[in-house]
Amino acid sequence: MPKKTLKNISEIRRYFHTNSDPIYFVSATNFNLLGIDEWVKNFKYICYMDCFDGRHPNVFVPSEVPHEEFQSIEDINNYLLQHKEVIDLIKRRGGKPKFVFLMFDEKTEMLVKELGGEIWFPKAKLRERCDNKIETVRIGNKAGVPSVPNTLSVIKDYADLKKICDKAGLGHDLVLQSAFGDSGHTTFFIKSEADFRKHQHEIVGQGEIKIMKRINCRGSAIEACVTQQGTIVGPLMTELVGFKELTPYRGGWCGNEIFSTSFAPAVRQKARDLTFKFGEQLRKEGYRGYFELDFLIDKKTGDLWLGELNPRITGASSMTNHAAFAHADAPLFLFHLLAFSKKPFELDVAELNARWADPDMIDSWSQMVIKHTDDNVDIITEAPQSGIYKMLDDGRVVFDRFDYHRRAVEAENEAFFLRISAPGDYRYEGADLGILVTRGRSMTAGFKLTERSQKWIHGIKNAFSAQPLPAAQAMEPPAFKIM
Repeated sequence: MPKKTLKNISEIRRYFHTNSDPIYFVSATNFNLLGIDEWVKNFKYICYMDCFDGRHPNVFVPSEVPHEEFQSIEDINNYLLQHKEVIDLIKRRGGKPKFVFLMFDEKTEMLVKELGGEIWFPKAKLRERCDNKIETVRIGNKAGVPSVPNTLSVIKDYADLKKICDKAGLGHDLVLQSAFGDSGHTTFFIKSEADFRKHQHEIVGQGEIKIMKRINCRGSAIEACVTQQGTIVGPLMTELVGFKELTPYRGGWCGNEIFSTSFAPAVRQKARDLTFKFGEQLRKEGYRGYFELDFLIDKKTGDLWLGELNPRITGASSMTNHAAFAHADAPLFLFHLLAFSKKPFELDVAELNARWADPDMIDSWSQMVIKHTDDNVDIITEAPQSGIYKMLDDGRVVFDRFDYHRRAVEAENEAFFLRISAPGDYRYEGADLGILVTRGRSMTAGFKLTERSQKWIHGIKNAFSAQPLPAAQAMEPPAFKIM
């Protein structure tokens, strides 16, 4: 008997509300896909950290067992998939398990196969190819999506770099990026030989480097999903970048805002058009599902340039999937699941994209990823719990009530805080303390943190207490992010 074809959003929503196969999001936390379990029956989170102290009904956190030091989020996921309590959970729930991840590798693919499951993302090998910043430029060029004026080259030394830039007409005020990396870890601002020497070991011998002319720009992010019916495009979001109150990394991502009038209408529409073109090119490359693009918007000219591609869900996904348009139709991630479900569907992607471009479909939210920004290491003794916080008239921030629904935030004097670092964890420079989600904007029109945002950050950081490390104990901070 032929499968019935889903023909509209209502039928797609109903299909997932009655889903019978277990679907698992395996990750350090459930932050990226927070709330998707309420759209998809039999959706569970398997996490390493319990941000909710056991109070989230669909988060499963196995007890800690000895393991090698994690070097990446893939290591965390592979540890979880081999944990006896996780294996028992998957077997107990039965069905044909499907898995989604923030990051995974070929070992993850093998472990999922051993569990009799299926990964609902493109193969790790393809994702890695697309994630390569050098390859992203080439995919963008094929799609007609321009990157910041750049050249791709191996670099021998500073003299060689100058020669390459002279030939490409880029000048000597540069931004360099190696093939892989995140949030400022592998982005280098080079204006002099002294700057180059500081990062030489991370540039020379690293293969091709993306060498860009430095522009005065604002960061933005947009998420989309490649489906069999075309690329569905979410709204353009602002990015919070490099604020010293939030991150120790220069140029490091530290949050997003979503609001209907972010950037001029022409810029928003151009970003949507370019994202659609990029998605269609990804489809030709064999990719399908969720992805995110960073666009750099030149402050002087308004020109829009491709920054980078994340072929996956990201730290901005929670913003995309909780905006008003997502509640009016369906979260973008639901179309990712649909694209992998083998369920036939027909969808007027052009009509959906036009509706999601309507400013009336977007309400205003902001998220700030709060890291420890001091250059020290200690052990956390007290940490604010996840839930809803209030800012009092005198600027103090106090816990109000437990909740794991960020839409429970009623007004701009309330915020949802998702705790990442808990008592007993190390607090080191760059450690994620938690994520604060507020209604309204966190930045001014000039892209500076508002006074209100600074009070929120101060209030949450003040709720953490820590004690120094024992004198004989040394600790090497991990060099990867968890969201």
